[in-house]
Amino acid sequence: MTMRTTRRLSLSLPLVLCGLLTVASAYAGKTAPAKQPAGAGSQVSDTAPPSVSAVEYSPKGADTCIKCHDEDEEYPVFDIFKTKHAMKGDPRVPFSGLQCEACHGPGVRGAVFMEKALEAGAHVGKVRPGEKRPPILNFGAKSDEPAAVQNAMCLQCHAGGSHIAWQGSAHEVNGLACADCHTIHTPHDPVLDTVTQPDVCFKCHLKQRAEFFKPSSHPVRFGQLGCSDCHASHGAGTSTLLLRPTLNETCYTCHAEKRGPFLWEHAPVSEDCSLCHTPHGSIHPALLTKRPPLLCQQCHSQIGHPSVARTTQGLPDANPSGFLLAGSCTNCHSQVHGSNHPSGAKLMR
Repeated sequence: MTMRTTRRLSLSLPLVLCGLLTVASAYAGKTAPAKQPAGAGSQVSDTAPPSVSAVEYSPKGADTCIKCHDEDEEYPVFDIFKTKHAMKGDPRVPFSGLQCEACHGPGVRGAVFMEKALEAGAHVGKVRPGEKRPPILNFGAKSDEPAAVQNAMCLQCHAGGSHIAWQGSAHEVNGLACADCHTIHTPHDPVLDTVTQPDVCFKCHLKQRAEFFKPSSHPVRFGQLGCSDCHASHGAGTSTLLLRPTLNETCYTCHAEKRGPFLWEHAPVSEDCSLCHTPHGSIHPALLTKRPPLLCQQCHSQIGHPSVARTTQGLPDANPSGFLLAGSCTNCHSQVHGSNHPSGAKLMR
């Protein structure tokens, strides 16, 4: 490089740097937000629009809320600190950020209102007559908001996994809110416990509650089985919200010995378990829809059979009552779900 070229570059470099700084300053002037004066964010206007903005959140978080929402009977909230939602070390939970306001909305305007009420001698936590209620979002039975608004807050975090089918599910279409089943401010959510879960479901499903009190039923009311062991309450591809694509596959999760394959199959077994059994409860043994031989005769007529089930014709002991009481068709056809015996074509062995 010659001396003339080096001198030309050294003279032009400051001009280039000045041009870049000018462009950067102009770009920053268009994109950088204007700075607010100190203390402007802490002042709340009574005429402010109801839109949510960052300045409406409380700087003290839950410490502001628990001044009024203590361990009283109306708003018991302290148990939230024993749940997963209040684990500040987990960045996914509400208390790692806005705490109470992450779910209930911004509360500064509510806090300012409460301070004014206290100065005027109002009782803590009570709204004076004529005063506007603090702008917070309630959930469950105490909420005036529609279920869709309440659920939208929950779905901000709980939209994947087992909740992915919630949109369009039977519970969502019928206007059910998450808080109608779930209790957040408690260490143990009743709907997540097998023992207490049925009581939550039975609040709406009264027919199923009555069926579980029949003589033959699944042990749901004894806490050995939960509704969620068979049903996906947050949505599924079946009309009855089954965990598995079909009823049979759901039953096979516990009754694997009925799955097969069998050398000699019984057609109703592989088609639909509910053709013979009722899932919740029955007055007949083994959750049967009817007792044999009436159950069997729905498909197997008396034509061509060597005996007539309701008469003494062809019966070894010539005693129809004994035949009916001792199991009827299953006296001989004991392998009603299928047989793997080479001579089990008639499901007799």
